Order: sequence, then C-alpha cells, then structure tokens
Amino acid sequence: MKGIRRLAQHLDISIGTVSRALNGKPDVNEATRERVLKAAAELGYVPNQAGRALRSGATGVIGFMMQTGSEITGQGDTFFMGVFDGVQTVFARHQLDLVALLCSSEEDPEAYVQRIVARGFADGLIISATRRKDPRIEYLAQRHIPFVALGRSLSDAGHPWLDLDFEAYATAAIDRLVARGHRRIAISAPHDDVNLGYVFVEQSRRALAARGLTLEDDMIFRSTPNEAGGYDIAKRLLQRPDQPTAIVLINESVSIGLYRGLSEAGVRPGRDIAVIGLNSPHATFLSPTLTCFGLSLRNVGIALAEALLATMPAYQADYPQGTVRRLWPFELIEGESDDYRLP
Repeated sequence: MKGIRRLAQHLDISIGTVSRALNGKPDVNEATRERVLKAAAELGYVPNQAGRALRSGATGVIGFMMQTGSEITGQGDTFFMGVFDGVQTVFARHQLDLVALLCSSEEDPEAYVQRIVARGFADGLIISATRRKDPRIEYLAQRHIPFVALGRSLSDAGHPWLDLDFEAYATAAIDRLVARGHRRIAISAPHDDVNLGYVFVEQSRRALAARGLTLEDDMIFRSTPNEAGGYDIAKRLLQRPDQPTAIVLINESVSIGLYRGLSEAGVRPGRDIAVIGLNSPHATFLSPTLTCFGLSLRNVGIALAEALLATMPAYQADYPQGTVRRLWPFELIEGESDDYRLP
C-alpha cells in the first residue's frame, strides 16, 4: 500500500487526522492514534516521517534510549557515559550523531518508544535496561526499525544484542568465595524485572548448587541500583541473626552505599565480611580496596554501535558481521574486600 491518501480512505477518516496521528500530535485521541498505527502496520504503510527516516537513514541521528531517575542512576551514572563514548567513536566515522533519549522512571518504556518512533527523528535505536519480557523488542521489529539491545530478553525477534556476561561473573565470584571457606553467601539483585537480575540470580543458584550449597530466597537482597540501595542492603544484612559471611553485588554503585552502612556498624569488608562487586570509577577510592570484576565500557559501546550499523543497509558493507548476539566478558581486579577467609 502506498500513500497517506490510501490509508485515510481505508480508515474512512481525513488525511489530516491520519497525518497528525502518525506524527504523534497531541490533538489526536489515543484510540484514533492506535487505530491509525495498527492499520499502517497491517497494510504495509510506513508512517510518514518516522518510517522514512528510520528505514532510509535520512536524519543522521541514532537514539540511545535509557531510563532516568534517582532510583535508577543514583548520584550519577558513569556506566552510560563510558558506553556513549564508544558508541559515538563509531558513529563519527559515518557523520552520525548519538542522541540520548531519556525515559523517566515514571513512564512506561513501551509508550515512550512508540512516541519516539512516531516522531521519527532518528535513523535507528539502541535500547537498554531490557526486561524479562520486553514489548519494545516486538514493537520495533514489527515496524522494521533498525535497533540493537544492550541486554538480553525472553522477547526474541531475531534482533541483535550485546550483554554483559553475568553468568560468568556469578560463577567466578561464588567459586572464589567458596574456595575461601564461605558457605553463607548472599547476593544483591535489582528491585524490578530487568532481565540481568533473573540471569544473575539463576546462575548464582546453579553455581552454589554445583558446590553442594543452596541460595535461599532470604539471601537475595533486592534493592535499587544505586548508593542508597547498597546502604539499605547493609542495614538489612546486619539485622539478620545468621548474617552471611560474604556477598556478591550486581551493580557498580551499590558497593559505595554498602561500605558506608557496614562502616557505621563497625563492620569492615575483608575482615568481618567478604565483598565482591563490579568495578566503577567510584570503587577505586573504597577502603579496603574492592575485589571486583570490570570491563572496558568504551569497547562495549564500540561493539554496540557496530552491531547496530550491521543491520542498516547503508552501512552493512563496512560491518558484514550479520546479526550480533554476544556476551561481553568481565575481568577480575584483585582487591582486599574478600580477604576474609573461613576455615
């Protein structure tokens, strides 16, 4: 089907209403907008500016969707800044520009991405914070929008993704602690349904089971992924009559708050409890030094950008790797925080 006039005739509404609905204008009610978008998808009409730009690469802009809010980023998000640097390094080769698309923590991510697509000011998208089941993936695939996901999901549209190897991290951290005599090992986990939390918890259970141990539900400390979340974990951990002797953390910022909460109670990592976390610029200044796993965020960004461009016809000759699905490895950084050993 070609042309907005044909689409308007099919729906028996005016061309102006169809145009405003496709472009996300606020004067079109939501029911009409959904009806227009659904008909456009079913009949093969690519929505006006949005579809043409996202499929032809007309804007020279790539959007990186991330969620914001103090419960997500804490006092400052260094993770994405490192990734952005790598992404833009690749895009600069092709005179493309990266734009951060900031979805509030109070807004539905699916509704946000639908609005972004309707407005059509980007040639492709990078999505992050993938959920266990993520409707954004199916939505973008159905509309043939070039995109790559930073993170896996049970939602699978055959799309490219790159994820950090949380399975290998969980296994290596737990094996290290068990070798030091620990049996009551706790882990932290996200407070929401982001997929990395499921991956980390499930692999931690398997790693402990392989050593004849069990991860009880009350040894999983869920929190917001920030400093305040780590502080809360410390308080809850210290209130337990059977305190864990070791803990593995899933977020970079959590270790900062955990250290603060332990310190206030006179508990010292590496002496009274073993702690393993993820590396960050802030963790460098912790005392005792944090035993952690790290990676090059810039290189992650480079790989992410190249995986996206490999899906876009204008750039496939430069990036012939096809659909990328890759786990990015962590590297161990030895510290003092897990020196606490048990007989």
